[in-house]
Amino acid sequence: MTAVTSAHPQAGHHPDLLGSVLAQLDHVILGKPGQVRLALACLLARGHLLIEDQPGVGKTTLAHALARTAGLDFRRVQFTADLLPADLTGVSVWDAAASTFRFHEGPVFSEVLLADEINRATPRTQGALLEAMEEGQVSEGGVTRPLPRPFFVIATQNPAAFVGTSPLPEAQLDRFLMTITLGYPDPAAERQLLESGGRSMTVRDLPPVLDAPTLLAMQAEVDRVYAAAPLLDYLQLLARATRNHPAFVAGLSPRALLALLAASRAWAYLHGRSMVLPEDVQAVFPALAAHRLPLRDPAYDLPALLRGVLTDTPIP
Repeated sequence: MTAVTSAHPQAGHHPDLLGSVLAQLDHVILGKPGQVRLALACLLARGHLLIEDQPGVGKTTLAHALARTAGLDFRRVQFTADLLPADLTGVSVWDAAASTFRFHEGPVFSEVLLADEINRATPRTQGALLEAMEEGQVSEGGVTRPLPRPFFVIATQNPAAFVGTSPLPEAQLDRFLMTITLGYPDPAAERQLLESGGRSMTVRDLPPVLDAPTLLAMQAEVDRVYAAAPLLDYLQLLARATRNHPAFVAGLSPRALLALLAASRAWAYLHGRSMVLPEDVQAVFPALAAHRLPLRDPAYDLPALLRGVLTDTPIP
């Protein structure tokens, strides 16, 4: 498959722009180049991103920096136990002067929505995001209202052991294309953070590198990244490996396979290729599969299991 790649030109028409985007994000999110690239690939693939980690490691900073750099409208909602679905989607209010109901848009009507600490809200409020994430629209009062394009949800989630958390249901987890964990910075990045006094105050001043029309054009180019028949065979082999694995309650679904293909295309595009290679699939597989493969025993080491699936699955 590698030999075929040389016959394809470089993917897309925006390599310089993508380089500038990554350089700016790396300047703000110190020491996390892998997570930054996964987050950008998720955006390019029209997916939604779930960031799982404890407070204070830069989840909100990453979301805000990505929105600012992409030149997109950004709104943040702090999820709490008393947050109502209408607080997200909006509500119709009676206008006595006009003798009609007027719809007041909620924060979901933005190009980038940060759902901060999503698992602190009730399942009913979590479910209010389902239609928006899957269909790109909101239905209220018998009227369907389209959301902006692009529309990108970044949700942050605290560890389940934290007080006051409600686990996300499987149906909502599946709406997220990828899950990433930032973790603690390495000592060098942490020292740079201390010496600079933190970067969070400068995020709102980041200049936009992209804009919505440019991003939509990039997403269309991602759709055209070529996936050869042996690459599709590889995706099916990976799915079969998860479905037959004794550690997983259930394997990857057909919808998850489509998501894996989209994420792999975005990763290839991000690296200037017009054809998906097995290493593109391997790069995004852990972030895509981790939240879609329920374990029979919580004590299992999920990252190690995913590495084992990749190691044991032959490349056609």
